[in-house]
Amino acid sequence: MTRSDRTPEVPVVIAGAGPAGLVAAITLARNGIGSLLVERNPSLSPLPRATGVSVRTMELLRSWGLEDEVRAGQLDLAHARGFATGSLASPEGAAVPAGFPDFEEAAAVSPTTAAAVPQDHLEPVLLGHLRGLAGAEVRFGTELAAFDQDGGGVTVTLREHAGGADELVRAGWLVGADGAHSPVRTGLGIAMDGPGHLAEQVTVLFEAPLATVVGDRRYGIYFVQHPTAGGVFVPNGRRDRWLYGRTWDPEHERLEDYTDARLSGLIRTAAGVGDLPVRVVAMGAFSFAAQVAERYREGRAFLVGDAAQRMTPRTGMGMNTAVAEAHDLGWKLAWVLKGWAGPGLLDTYEAEWRPVGARRAARSTLEGWEPPGPEALAEDLNGRLGHAWLARADGHRRSTLDLLGQGLTLLAGPGTRAWADAGATLDTAFPLDVRPVDSGAAATLGVHPDGAVLARPDAQVIAHWPSAPPDPRAELAAAISGLLEGELVSSGAGTGRWRRGRRP
Repeated sequence: MTRSDRTPEVPVVIAGAGPAGLVAAITLARNGIGSLLVERNPSLSPLPRATGVSVRTMELLRSWGLEDEVRAGQLDLAHARGFATGSLASPEGAAVPAGFPDFEEAAAVSPTTAAAVPQDHLEPVLLGHLRGLAGAEVRFGTELAAFDQDGGGVTVTLREHAGGADELVRAGWLVGADGAHSPVRTGLGIAMDGPGHLAEQVTVLFEAPLATVVGDRRYGIYFVQHPTAGGVFVPNGRRDRWLYGRTWDPEHERLEDYTDARLSGLIRTAAGVGDLPVRVVAMGAFSFAAQVAERYREGRAFLVGDAAQRMTPRTGMGMNTAVAEAHDLGWKLAWVLKGWAGPGLLDTYEAEWRPVGARRAARSTLEGWEPPGPEALAEDLNGRLGHAWLARADGHRRSTLDLLGQGLTLLAGPGTRAWADAGATLDTAFPLDVRPVDSGAAATLGVHPDGAVLARPDAQVIAHWPSAPPDPRAELAAAISGLLEGELVSSGAGTGRWRRGRRP
């Protein structure tokens, strides 16, 4: 097909309507930037897939006003850990880390906690929110068939599966959120580093009255150590919907051999209930991988989520990493498209997130149980701005994270007006909000009453001044200049570097 003057134009085309694609589109729309989100399947996936929504992901959903709607679909768990046992019916077993912090650990450092929410509940919430925002278009049953980029944009060929003619769309930028076998990544010629077949697993989605079997031992995952039916059970929805997964050998077995009758027998054995009524809903085979794309960007095209890195289910960070990446890329694209920053800002997406994706993929291969709660929480929060509850006269609680906006936010202690005066004299294309915090919050942020912290929309800290410097305006201007020039901030693992001051 040949591009013409009548080819429709959009700021961003996003391929893939999983969590990564939906979050990217939402972030753009909430920043006033339109996008076209295309998904080759006719609808959202009906399968539950991931269930662990991390603390940082819940913080983002909370900032969008979606926490209650998301939690309406959460599982009734008594513990954020896993449980290792010989069978679900066995009274013996031990609680083990499952890659998520306990509720008390999260509440001490965040305004929210993690949630066990099946993906087939989370995705419709995200889609509904996206459709309520201006400028976002979503097309299901539409495949990104080809694309070609030049210095001014990307020409995308879209193909409707219902039999419509191919359509050309011109976009400023392309986001590949199209999964582990990403056609966008293939089209860009980007290879993956790392093992692609660490283990092979058969997973079955089924319904059975297991809630009465586990009783008050309500955990997010059960590791069943049985000689013939060992595997994992994951509660995956109401009405006793569960997942059961076990390793298999595709070189010596056929998937067709895993009939409903055989799967039901394995589930009964692993559950320890010989007459358990089981209804198999769906079954599939999956390869566990720990891979990272050689690069996350090629020209005007970017990779996010499983298209950028693949990790095993261990640590529960696959979907949550996808959400964080998509949000980061979304606000940076919006800043560039609105003229708030130059294209150098986009270079920080890969520079900041590829090390995180590589680290998390590698961590997901470690033998043994998942990391304990505090370690998992630190990995998830990734060095973001500290949380503290702010004192309010109306009695309503507000977190320091609630002060963040679409621009930059300077959180200043109560001991001086120097920061407010400095912010007022700077002429920036983007909003620069100076938010005073009380002495207790300032201490949590690691600053004295006359100190300040400068944060981005994604809660990453750009600069940290424990005390007021001799010239706050010059320091603030230099920190902002570093951001606009594409200078990195530090992540929780020490990638990048701090612009000013020391890490809080």
